[in-house]
Amino acid sequence: MIEKRQFYINGAWVDPATARDHEVINPATEEPCAIISLGDQADTDAAVAAAKAALPGWMALPVAERIGYVEKLLEVYQARAEEMAQAMTLEMGAPISLSRSDQVGAGSFHLKNFIRAAKEFEFEHPLREGATKDRILHEAIGVCALITPWNWPMNQITLKVGAAAVAGCTMVLKPSEESPLDALLFAEMMDAAGFPKGVFNLVNGDGAGVGTQLSGHPDVDMVSFTGSTRAGRLISKTAAETLKRVHLELGGKGANLVFADADEAAVKRGVLHMMENSGQSCNAPSRMLVEAPVYDRVVEEAARVASEVKVGDPQQEGDHIGPVVNAVQWGKIQDLIQKGIDEGARLVAGGVGRPEGLNKGFYVRPTVFADVTPDMTIAREEIFGPVLSILRFETEEEAVRVANDTPYGLTNYVQSQDGARVNRLSRQLRSGMVQNNGASRGAGAPFGGVKQSGNGREGGTFGIADFLEIKSVSGWAAE
Repeated sequence: MIEKRQFYINGAWVDPATARDHEVINPATEEPCAIISLGDQADTDAAVAAAKAALPGWMALPVAERIGYVEKLLEVYQARAEEMAQAMTLEMGAPISLSRSDQVGAGSFHLKNFIRAAKEFEFEHPLREGATKDRILHEAIGVCALITPWNWPMNQITLKVGAAAVAGCTMVLKPSEESPLDALLFAEMMDAAGFPKGVFNLVNGDGAGVGTQLSGHPDVDMVSFTGSTRAGRLISKTAAETLKRVHLELGGKGANLVFADADEAAVKRGVLHMMENSGQSCNAPSRMLVEAPVYDRVVEEAARVASEVKVGDPQQEGDHIGPVVNAVQWGKIQDLIQKGIDEGARLVAGGVGRPEGLNKGFYVRPTVFADVTPDMTIAREEIFGPVLSILRFETEEEAVRVANDTPYGLTNYVQSQDGARVNRLSRQLRSGMVQNNGASRGAGAPFGGVKQSGNGREGGTFGIADFLEIKSVSGWAAE
């Protein structure tokens, strides 16, 4: 049993004000794997006070020096990559091969991109060419509360910490209580990188406690939150009392439009993308919209691909998927699979219950529904598990209408060899991101959504800008 009961505040590991223990459950065994302490108001206040005290010095530090600290962090992070992978596999069930490649890899990827973007970012510049006395300064927002989820822990922590650090902000991180071990290890890395006292602080807690305390704290200037749309609403309401800036990266219900001229790998690619990380990705292509002439063939192929997805022990190497994070999520997914059956969708792969041979652990059968209609619950709610819904469409216009008929707007996908159609749909789909024909987002490309998928953008130059205020200066003097 791992015990991590201290918080990282003002450059030191400190005991919590009161000992409220919380068991971290290994989702593969359903047994406790660690005990942490949950913070209270005194812990939150201490962390915010440390960040506030450190802010003037950190803001005033030349950008090149702030970048230097992030470069050192990247070195430490890469040196301890295996520890990080093991932590995430233990606490949230990502298979170890996925943890090493994608889960840990996301952190180094983002830190590298922030280093490059910060070196190119114009933190000071004239209003326009020739306007020598009108100056625009991009300055740190201030003390930032960073509230992160359990599904891609290092992806989200580095997207926030890396951007805030180079922007000149100081931070209080509250990681998910479901997956806190990776964050505690990350705090050790921040310490080893030598960040000045108070620049980075960590307090463990739940959303109702530390999350709410940070969101409403008068000395917090910004909340950057990744998680559910429901929690995003609550944070926004709490933060409104102090008019702080709120950045939200929330849920999704991505549509994957598969046309008759899609490439041969499109269906398999879409199914495996949906099943990756046990379906626990906000940008998962959970609705596959298929053009009528190829519908039956696509359904058959999707069912076959899903049936071949292996489910197993996350400690074992391989390309299988592991469990979902906890009993609550498992139960919700089971209820939604049953709801799909009850509402008349055709189950072509998977179904309720655990996969064969697994009688313990929060494992879910890779599931595919066909003949789904836009009004069905499984077509409208974010399931956050390995469950794919397939819908038929007759025309391009119908596909766009159905894809956009959702409160979410994070990522949509298009599979077609018609370049004009791809570009046309990229403009018409209402989402913060569109990915076509399996193309990955470029390094430093902005990540974020519209509608109830959130606001703001993370990654690269766009992510740095989200942690900056714009100051307009008139009468700038020549030096």
